[in-house]
Amino acid sequence: MTHAAAGPERPSLALALEDCAVLVGRSLRHLTRSTDQMIQAVALPVMLLLLFRYMFGAAIDTGGPAYVNYLISGVLVLSVSFSASATAVGVASDLQNGIVTRFRSMPMFGPAVLVGHVVSATLRNILSVGIVIGVGRLVGFKPDATAGEWLAALGILLVFILAVAWIGTLFGVVAGGVEAASGYALILVFLPYASSALVPADGMPTVLRVIVQNQPFTPVVDAVRALLIGTPLDDSAWLALAWWVPLLLLSAGLTMRLFRRRLTH
Repeated sequence: MTHAAAGPERPSLALALEDCAVLVGRSLRHLTRSTDQMIQAVALPVMLLLLFRYMFGAAIDTGGPAYVNYLISGVLVLSVSFSASATAVGVASDLQNGIVTRFRSMPMFGPAVLVGHVVSATLRNILSVGIVIGVGRLVGFKPDATAGEWLAALGILLVFILAVAWIGTLFGVVAGGVEAASGYALILVFLPYASSALVPADGMPTVLRVIVQNQPFTPVVDAVRALLIGTPLDDSAWLALAWWVPLLLLSAGLTMRLFRRRLTH
């Protein structure tokens, strides 16, 4: 993180990437040493999957696919959204405990702290996705997707994961403390429940159905579900990208701007 003066001068981009790599390693070490974060990444998605698979599966009529097949894409989205809380708390904690101020005294790339949290959150969520799919296969999930459909589904999930990671980071930057950051992240934790993640929207009351069909989590769930098990895709993939690509770009840009402003005031 501190760069030696000896030897040939290295490009500033290389130095920035080196600083980012160091902070990514720091965040990953925190992840592996934190029981709470490991539970969120590993145990919570599995518990959600098993809970809805075995306690509610027989009572819910999807109007088509078996409930375990219908459920998987919803649990994937829920497990990703849950991670926003850990990301927001981690960023807020760094800002509150003075470590960011210490980093500023070093010749380093300032936003590397944010990059470290975002990359760590992304890797944590990729792990969660793999676990949900693997355990899902053990409890009856039978996808019929081609290789291209798998890539498309995972691509949409990756855009969604990155956007959620940056939004969680944004919450951590704007929050006044760890408790506030955790509270802000509840928006992302609970909003996916008001989507088609767990039950079809068709059977919902009219007002709720309109909300579910026009919020940003539903097209991600519907697109991944359609690509993996062959339900109608319609325009859900394009809607998912239309929601989450702008959210990704806006949240990343706004986070960087507010982070710099907070450090200079």
